[in-house]
Amino acid sequence: MRGNRALTALVVVFLFVSSTVAVAGAPVAAQSPDAVQQQAGPTIRGSPDLAVSVAQPTINAGETNSVTLQVTNDGDLDLGPADARALVTTARNVRVEADADNTPLTVETGTVAIGSVAESRPGEAPIAVGVPSDVDPGTYEIDVEVRYSHTYQQSGNVVYDRQKTIDREVTVEVSDDARFEITNVTTDAQVGDQGTLEAEIKNIGADTASEATVTLESASAGLAFGQSPRDSARVGHLEPGETATVTYDVAFAGGAPVRDYALDGTVTFDTSEGYQRVDQSPSASVRPGAEQQFTIDNVESDLYVGEQGDIQGTVTNDGPATARNVVVQYAEQSPNVIPVERSVAVGTLGPGESAEFRLPIEVGQEAEAVASTADIAVQYRTAELERRAYQDLELLFDIAPERDRFDVAVADRTLETGGARTLSVEVTNNLNETVGDVEARLFTDDPIATGDTDTGYAQTIEPGETVTMTFDLSATASATPGSTYPISFDFRYDDANGDSQLSDTVRVPIDVTESESGGLPIGPIVVLLVVVIGAGGAVVWYRRR
Repeated sequence: MRGNRALTALVVVFLFVSSTVAVAGAPVAAQSPDAVQQQAGPTIRGSPDLAVSVAQPTINAGETNSVTLQVTNDGDLDLGPADARALVTTARNVRVEADADNTPLTVETGTVAIGSVAESRPGEAPIAVGVPSDVDPGTYEIDVEVRYSHTYQQSGNVVYDRQKTIDREVTVEVSDDARFEITNVTTDAQVGDQGTLEAEIKNIGADTASEATVTLESASAGLAFGQSPRDSARVGHLEPGETATVTYDVAFAGGAPVRDYALDGTVTFDTSEGYQRVDQSPSASVRPGAEQQFTIDNVESDLYVGEQGDIQGTVTNDGPATARNVVVQYAEQSPNVIPVERSVAVGTLGPGESAEFRLPIEVGQEAEAVASTADIAVQYRTAELERRAYQDLELLFDIAPERDRFDVAVADRTLETGGARTLSVEVTNNLNETVGDVEARLFTDDPIATGDTDTGYAQTIEPGETVTMTFDLSATASATPGSTYPISFDFRYDDANGDSQLSDTVRVPIDVTESESGGLPIGPIVVLLVVVIGAGGAVVWYRRR
């Protein structure tokens, strides 16, 4: 009984397992292998094929050359549709490293990453190649190692990548053309001035250059070739090892620093075979002289409103060069302060030398008595007798208030009532110049009167000189003793320029005193005597008749 039950259970289990397996495996049996591959997508297989080349293989000795390595890709599609080609032919994360072992050349660049390189998109890896100046012309091999990654197969959603390293060689050629070097540059120009620049250019190549033209260019605003940042000069024929000197007109801006100014050179020439070449490697620098400067000190003035005076001072050449035919020029424009002579020459001044100058100035009547300033320029000539000017100078001077041009002093200022006397007057020239044809005129008001001599004359009066003039003066009987009455003088004269001038009026007080003789005043007595004498004469004339 138990055996039957066990057998029955075993049969049931077998039937259950068999049915389960049949149900689970039914779908697999219903699909073919082609149907499975079509559902997952096609298999694509291929690889990149990279090459390295140099478009411009010519390099120059004696410099570091920039060489561009071009990486191209001619990939292979081994399996798969054409529109999926880029999946397996593109090189990704491309890194280029070059070296020039076993050659005299030096690759100065490390690893260069250039990204992806596709068949339709080449890559470029710039490298720097140093070439000694004594290397022989000819061809040299540079080894190039290229590392990259790529997809070599894709099956459905499964991608197979790998990394690869390839070695290539490129050939460069050290040129045997003429090459140039600027060996020396000098200039006589100073900051704020113009001058000549001389450059020595040497052919350091192996070939003769003809029709050579040297162009120099400045990148600084402080240095210009005339009105341009560059200029060219023709050299012509230059053999290997030969040196030629080229000259340029240059100018350095005012206020520019004294330093080395970089110059970029370009030489255009023809080779011995008649091909035109350009050498852009020459470079140099040039340093200008310090800016020519002057100072003015020890400034003094004796200027008065309404007069002509002088501004005096000392001009010093602060260098660095000798200044020839130095002229100090009054450069200010003013309607009331006018230079009689706008410029004065002081001669040649070496560095550190000084000279005194004097500028005659006319101060108008409308000028104010204040401290004043004026622009001053120093003109001079260089060693080549070229005219230059230094204008960064200023004078500070004082203008004094208007003063009497002549001082009048009367030692005895007394005059008796009804009396007359000769007045001795001392006249002093207060001006800063000699005056001529000086005519002084005396003016009075009642009860003071002039006599026959109311003018005085002096042929010349030097500055500060005093001359004595005499005038007749009288007081009428109506003059009050103890009173003071004014008399006036004015002066007409010729100034240093020969122009006639009229001074302001100078007033002098006269003190009237009692007559020392007493009795009747002298005036009435004189009149009475005249009347008596006249009457007596009339009587005599009548009797004779």
